[in-house]
Amino acid sequence: MLYQLFDWLNSEGVKFPGSRLFEFITFRVLLAIILSLFITTFYGKKLIRFLQKRQIGESIREEGLAGEESKKGTPTMGGIIIILAIIIPTLLLADISKVYVQLMLISTVWMGTIGFIDDYLKLRGKRLAQERGEVYKKTGTDGLAGWFKILGQVGLGVTVGATLYFNSEVKIWREYVGKIPPADSAVIAKEVSGKTKYFVETKTPVTTIPL
Repeated sequence: MLYQLFDWLNSEGVKFPGSRLFEFITFRVLLAIILSLFITTFYGKKLIRFLQKRQIGESIREEGLAGEESKKGTPTMGGIIIILAIIIPTLLLADISKVYVQLMLISTVWMGTIGFIDDYLKLRGKRLAQERGEVYKKTGTDGLAGWFKILGQVGLGVTVGATLYFNSEVKIWREYVGKIPPADSAVIAKEVSGKTKYFVETKTPVTTIPL
């Protein structure tokens, strides 16, 4: 939002000292890192204390595994602070008009919502057991059903994949090899390591990631 705000102010001729720094992605990345660290260290401690005070802690399944007791009492829903440390800097400092940023925000909120519902159902089961005067023991059936989690993840994957495939703004640059093209062609000239290289915009499912 700050990126769009300063960009709009500059286009309207309104100048603020240092506002042009927001045009550099390295500057915005540095600010985002600092803001994320501040959120997780300062507000993270407060959230953990609040959850511990409300006795919102992790229950474990007794399966005899080594180290399972160390997780007991870990605050449930602590992932909220991680989500906030991602979303807030992104909304403030990223170019939210980019489809990649929008997909990242949607994915974070989507998966965070699934995790929140899962933790809420576990806490609800624990509270109901305590109201009945029973000793609560966590089982594999607590929280969201496994098929629902898988359905949510597959649905997100289909949404992201379809957006990347059908959205006209999703393009990649592929290097143009061959005769130097005319100046009025669709080939883009760019300086790379002191050399002029030529690229064309294309939309292809081909990836450079080795799978």
